[in-house]
Amino acid sequence: MTQPIRLQSLVASPAAGFEQPFEMLEACHERVHRMLALMARLRAHVRDHGADVQAQQAARDVMRYFDQAAPLHHQDEELHVFPRLLAQGDPKVAPVVQRLQQDHRAMEAGWRDAREVLARIAEGDAAALESGDAALEGFASLYGAHIEAEERIAYPAAQALLEPGALEAMGEDMMRRRGVK
Repeated sequence: MTQPIRLQSLVASPAAGFEQPFEMLEACHERVHRMLALMARLRAHVRDHGADVQAQQAARDVMRYFDQAAPLHHQDEELHVFPRLLAQGDPKVAPVVQRLQQDHRAMEAGWRDAREVLARIAEGDAAALESGDAALEGFASLYGAHIEAEERIAYPAAQALLEPGALEAMGEDMMRRRGVK
């Protein structure tokens, strides 16, 4: 009998609202880490048990997150965090921001390849992992240093540059783009 891929830790979301946009961005990073951990467990599960029902559902869960939430998160950063930092022109921060922007493009390209593998697993094709495991590993590896640089350098620097009312406007835009009232 196969063991289910544990999803309980994925259900609970960090408590952050749109009135605290930077906390919301960091909460999204926590969800990214959870989804990448689920993807790692999925890879091990498929190697041991094939693309059974649990694997298929886990693949769909990972796809749903990176199809829907991750692009909005990157858009939040591209609209509200990176422009402020680039406009300031700090020679220590600007190269980091440029690398983060390049990371977003690499993540988008890497997601296309990783998604193909996950879609095949979601359809019950365990052989997809043999040919696509490197795509999943490559996609996951893009996130570690990226998230660290955002949380350690970009977010604090951007928060220091915010004008009065900017946090509220940022949160309102994030809600609007997500269809939240």
